[in-house]
Amino acid sequence: MGSSGEVRVRRVQDGAEDGDGTRVLVDRLWPRGVPRERAAIDRWLKDLTPSDELRSRYHEDRSATRYDAFVERYRAELAGPVQAAAVDELAGLVRAGGPVTLVTAVKDVEHSHVPVLADHLEHQLRHR
Repeated sequence: MGSSGEVRVRRVQDGAEDGDGTRVLVDRLWPRGVPRERAAIDRWLKDLTPSDELRSRYHEDRSATRYDAFVERYRAELAGPVQAAAVDELAGLVRAGGPVTLVTAVKDVEHSHVPVLADHLEHQLRHR
């Protein structure tokens, strides 16, 4: 990733593993039915998540074209001052030596905010 640490992605339902390093929850809401001890979350960065409006608009229609629009709007949200500060905090964890595991409860990780966030983070790590 062009940094001293490694970034991984894991669903919270899969539980923690040795080598996860710092586990960062990147969902706005705490995962339903998952005890805090089992989740083993070190940081919860809610400001990295899509806005409620963006998330609900995407959930109404999960077509490929809607996902493309979601990605574009979410990238714009990540450039906001509050979100940029949260991205900087996350990048700092990675630069400190990682690994850092982005933890989510979404079922379809590939078509969620998580790959967009990971890509954005990778870009920030390479260019700062």
